[in-house]
Parts: sequence; C-alpha cells; structure tokens
Amino acid sequence: MTLESIYKRLPVSLQHASCGFEGWRIKVTRYGGQFPVVLRGAQERGAWTEDRVRDYRDRRLRSFIQCCIALPFYKDRFRVAGVDPASIRTLEDLGALPILTKEEVRTAKEEFSLLWKAGRKTIAAHTSGTTGSGLHFMTDLRAVQEQWAIWWRYRSWHGIQPGVWQAYFTGRSIVPITQAKPPFWRWNPALSQLMFSVYHLSPANLDFYIDELSRRKIPWLHGYPSALALVAARTLERGGLGYTPQWITVGAESLLPQQLSLITEAFGVRPRQHYGMAEAAANISECEAGRLHVDEDFAAVEFVPTADDSHTVIGTNFSNPLTPLLRYEVGDRVTLDESKCTCGHPGRVVKTIDGRREDYVVLANGARIGRLDHVFKDLLTIREAQIYQQRAGAITVRLVRGAGYSVFDEMALLRELRSRVGSSIDIKIEHRDKLERFGAGKLRFVISELPQGKLLSVPSGHVSSNIPVST
Repeated sequence: MTLESIYKRLPVSLQHASCGFEGWRIKVTRYGGQFPVVLRGAQERGAWTEDRVRDYRDRRLRSFIQCCIALPFYKDRFRVAGVDPASIRTLEDLGALPILTKEEVRTAKEEFSLLWKAGRKTIAAHTSGTTGSGLHFMTDLRAVQEQWAIWWRYRSWHGIQPGVWQAYFTGRSIVPITQAKPPFWRWNPALSQLMFSVYHLSPANLDFYIDELSRRKIPWLHGYPSALALVAARTLERGGLGYTPQWITVGAESLLPQQLSLITEAFGVRPRQHYGMAEAAANISECEAGRLHVDEDFAAVEFVPTADDSHTVIGTNFSNPLTPLLRYEVGDRVTLDESKCTCGHPGRVVKTIDGRREDYVVLANGARIGRLDHVFKDLLTIREAQIYQQRAGAITVRLVRGAGYSVFDEMALLRELRSRVGSSIDIKIEHRDKLERFGAGKLRFVISELPQGKLLSVPSGHVSSNIPVST
C-alpha cells in the first residue's frame, strides 16, 4: 500500500494534518539553512546592470563546462562535435555544441548517476511530463534553494512576501477523486496555503470554491491559468467574489490573452506570471512593468530561431551540478521583444511564451480538468502520450511505448488516471508508432473535440474589451 493510498483513506481532519506535515518538510528543504543568504544574493543581482549580470552568467557557464566534461558523456559530445571545452567562454559560444534532448538524458542515466554517487547529499526530482514523458533526475539542496530564491525574487517585485496566505490551485492530488461533497480543499499552514483541488471543478462544485474564497478572503491566488479561469468565469456569473485579492500569480501553463482578461475582470487584479521548470534550464519572470525578463543569473538561456519567427528555448542549468544539462531542449517557444524595459531589472525581454497550452478533459458531470501530465511523471517506459476526447466522460490515451514497457506500466497508468478523473470515466488506450505534431512541430498533450473542452474558448461570455491582453 502506497502513502498516497493511505492518505486517501484518512478522514479529512487527518488529511489536513498530513498536508501540514508535508508542508513543514518542504519548508525546511526550500527555506532552511542558507536560504536567506541565497535569497539576498538573488535580490542584489536583480538590481545589477545588464553587463554585470551577463558577466556573472558567463563566469558560471565556464565553471559549469568543467563540471560537464568530468563525465564521459559530455567528453564524447565535445569530441564528436570537434569543440574544445576551453573555447566555450560566453553564451554565444554554446551554438557550436549539439542540442541535448530529454531522451538522450534518459538514455544516459547511468552515466549521470556517477555524479550522484560521489558522496554529496542528493534530492530526487522529476518533471511532470508535458508530453507524457517524464524525466527523473537528482539535484542538491543548494540548487533547490537557488531556484526558490529566484521565484521569491520575482514575487517580491510585486510585493508578495513569505508568510502571506495563498489560495493554491495546481495539480496536487490532495482531495480523493471519489469525494463528492466539500471541502474540496486542504490546509497547509507550514507554507501558508489553502490548497484547492483542480480535479473537482465541476459546475455543481464551483460555488463551493467561491464561497470558501469569499469567506476566507485570502489575499493571494496562485495556480494554473486554466483552473483560475474556470473559477473566474463562475465568479463573474455570480456578480463578484465579495472582496478583491491583492495578488494573483500563475505558472506551469501559458497565460492566454482571454484568460488574462477573464481573471482580471473577475477578481479586479491583473495576474502576474513566471516561466520555469523542474530541470532549472531556464527561468523567465514578469516585472512590475508587466514585461517578461530572462533570469540571466539562474541559467544560460538560448533562443534558437525557427521558421515561423518564433524561437525555441534551449537551456543550460548551471545551478545543478548533479544533473548538468548542457544545451537542453526545453520544448517551448517564445517571441522576443527587442525594446528595453523601464523597470530597471536586467535580462532580455520576452514578448510571449508559447508552450503548455492544453485543452481540458471533460468529465461526465461537467467538471473540466487541465494539466493531467502529472499522471505520467513516474511512467518512464512511455516515450510520448496524448489524451484525445470526443465525448464527455470518455477519453482515449494514445501511447508511444518505450523499451521495457509492459502490462504493469499500463495498469499503473490506469491507476494514476483514475485517481484524478475517477472510476466512472471510460478510458481506452491506443498504442501508436508516433504521435501527430501540430503548428510549429509541437505535440499537443490534450486534444478535445468538445466545445466546452477547448482551452481557446473563454469559459464565459464576460470578457472586457478595455483590459490589456499583452503578456
């Protein structure tokens, strides 16, 4: 029996306590020890000049190259490319090296594990698998704290400080999918969070969410844009929330223009966004002026031009020496903004981020669920996956199997899916040799043929025409 299955059997009061205990454990890791020093350094760099932060980035990059070539994997890549490691001095020099794919990292796991066995304390991490293909890797305490320092720097630009209470709408499975009555939320006092389930957002349940927000008057809303847009649409239909939050922040998905307008109109606050990932290969933060800045001091981020005037994101995670990713293909695209920002923070400016846009899965009761990629985070024998839906209450999972895939992996996949969408949904699994790409060659993880499942359709007709939609 797993810890998750035990948790689901606990009474609600003990589930609250369990969330609090886990929150305490996370808090110690993220914010204990040297974190105040790490945060102070990040805050100081946020006021540096462009030249100074670029010099800092390139010095870290040069040191990181020496870490990489300690591995036979990277020695071979430099040799095959005919590149002298000493010739990599700046971000611009990285273009001489080949791009690293997630599949290459997964295949070379044994070589990377040489670093994990070197006596340093390791922390297990994973991606959620936005194409149905997760990546497990190791990091260390310093790297974890450096990433959270960058994220708290961005939050502090907007006046958010640690300890502020947050209504949290992301993919944590904290309420059993079989639960039919409120509360559809759990308390995490260690991290000052009221955690709302994004798997119970049915039309019949939305009023419970809004009533709880109105009663608690939590000042900070944070989560997936797809989830907050559903709550915002119902809030407008009801005529308001009853109070105005001070802050709304979003992440893990692209913030679409119609979501920005809808959330702003419903709650009276413009959502702020940041872009990051578990691999720490790139980070982009919205400043006070509403512009998206590359966090140059955190990772070496390249933007490689594509045929359609966008740029693909290639990142080098120099903050994590235990899983060094050199020219790693993140899988997202951006459009660039050549104009200067007036905020005073360094970093190249990005106009839009084009990635992580997925339709909803619609349950038989009308609940719409976004961001189901967490289902695949531990299923490493699945190369790619896609969820396709033609009718409410039924989905088809299209899979590209990898080496070692077995019936046990398929059973595990079904268990993970049902823990989030329930036992009543019909699930069909199709095995395919490859999955169709769309647009600029990107894989769409969820494709819905249902009008109510389309992400690009605004959940309600309430969209103001006078709210700016640039991100």
